[in-house]
Amino acid sequence: MAHPQWRNQTSITKFLLLGFGNLHEAQILLFVLFLVIYLVSLAGNLLIVVLVVADHHLHTPMYFFLGNLSFLETCYTSVTAPRLLAGFLADDRTISFRDCITQLYFFSALACIECFLLAVMAYDRYLAICNPLSYMVVMNFRVCLQLVSASWMTGFSVSALAVGMVPQLSFCGPKEINNFFCDMEELFKLSCTKSTLAEMVTLVSCSLVSLVPFLFIVVSYVFILSAILQIASSTGRQKAFSTCASHLLVVSLYYGTIIIMYVAPSTEQSPGFHKALSLMYTVVTPMLNPIIYSLRNKEVKGAFRKVVLQNLGMI
Repeated sequence: MAHPQWRNQTSITKFLLLGFGNLHEAQILLFVLFLVIYLVSLAGNLLIVVLVVADHHLHTPMYFFLGNLSFLETCYTSVTAPRLLAGFLADDRTISFRDCITQLYFFSALACIECFLLAVMAYDRYLAICNPLSYMVVMNFRVCLQLVSASWMTGFSVSALAVGMVPQLSFCGPKEINNFFCDMEELFKLSCTKSTLAEMVTLVSCSLVSLVPFLFIVVSYVFILSAILQIASSTGRQKAFSTCASHLLVVSLYYGTIIIMYVAPSTEQSPGFHKALSLMYTVVTPMLNPIIYSLRNKEVKGAFRKVVLQNLGMI
């Protein structure tokens, strides 16, 4: 990312993140609310990472992927939440051009990686339920590491390709971004020159990294549900479905928000509704994911109790 190149192609050196600046009387209340959400999100996701590393009972492919997802969520929410919180207290909501592009890059990369990780987790559940006898042979540690590494590398590479198109845009005003973080859609709106290539590259890359994993997840769950329905005992069906329920709920929350935000006509969405959806998948969903995976998961709760008791010296 060559910042001098950006400087030469734009007359704007700073953007103004409008955020929720119009809610003057509720600034302190919103700051406290989202600070609590952010801290709960960090604590919940980091706790899962610690449990997966510390408890050998969780050294399985499913929890290896869950640990990666939790680490990702920690990074993901930390890209946007700190500046959101600062915006509630500071009078100056400006962000430099370089910081804006940096935030956009990491936000886009982590969003891409999450799509791939959710698809990998669906593949893991497919193998566990549809091919249980060969599951541990196929999904060995080397394969798990390769799948996770490919997800991270592809996410950062695709994001670099899309965000790398920003230097083709020129910004001459206005400089107000009607959101609490730098969003590619908002930057295209602010550009005073249109770049068909930049818009096409962004559209194609975003479509591929979101739609392909989503379709893969849908197809995986078609096979999974088919296999579950063929299980004779109701207890077996319930146990098999419970191993997928948390992941399915997380996928529904993540992709449901994205579909509403980017597929629904933008003309029917008010700026406030758009920002509320942005809050949902950047701040709220990362907080809900560890809760979803912990509430109905006996192994995670058991590992948590074990770690607590060990620290208290009771075992």
